[in-house]
Amino acid sequence: MKDIQKYKVLKDVTEKKLKGTQAAQILSLTPVHISRLKKRFLKEGFHGLLRKSPASRPNKKIYDKDVEKILKLRKELYYDFNIMHFMDKLHEFHKMPYCYESIRQILIKHNEHLPKKKKKVYRQRRRMPKAGMLVQMDSSLHYWLPLVENKWWLITMIDDATNEVAYAQFFPGDTLFANMHVIRRIIEIKGIFMSLYVDKASHFKTTRHGGLHYNIAQEQEDTQIERALKELDINIITANSPQAKGRIAGAATFAGSHL
Repeated sequence: MKDIQKYKVLKDVTEKKLKGTQAAQILSLTPVHISRLKKRFLKEGFHGLLRKSPASRPNKKIYDKDVEKILKLRKELYYDFNIMHFMDKLHEFHKMPYCYESIRQILIKHNEHLPKKKKKVYRQRRRMPKAGMLVQMDSSLHYWLPLVENKWWLITMIDDATNEVAYAQFFPGDTLFANMHVIRRIIEIKGIFMSLYVDKASHFKTTRHGGLHYNIAQEQEDTQIERALKELDINIITANSPQAKGRIAGAATFAGSHL
């Protein structure tokens, strides 16, 4: 199923319907790898996208004796060098042609280097470049109509790229079957999409934890919705905060103000 998705995206790239950077975002690959896949796709077609085993296993292991030598040199000679300068000395004088990251990981593992904590930068997520790549789903409880005494749940699904309300329906409860019904209806109307963006409600993600009187397995089983989406090869993405779902929350607010 993933190979078919890769084929469809690369086909759009070759037909100039998508840019290479957009294809990289869709497939979670680097633009450089997309260019490689494009060349293979143009040369071999669909078979060029299939994974091939290497002719021989690459040998990238750093032997223990080399690790000991690196640590010894670090402690005795190059204790005040930064990693880049230390790497240059290993290449130049000690014939140890290891890359920067390999040396850095060895030093971190043996407490010879403390990595600096990077400051988190929160950026607003860009919209997807093409419809059908990401669908957002949310439920909203409200007194929707003056003549209806009880609160009802409005389950809405919007396309992230176009902000189109793909499907919405009222339900008396925010249940598993109500959410699965809405997912089924949008697939019937629009076709299979690539990813679903939801909150951490229990019908999307297992939220139970072990306690004093009961035990829960460390590896939680998938929910029924997760299992169904896996069969369709649809990725499920859970939001970490209510603010992360501002776009679909705005759609529910708009509906409430116009009913």
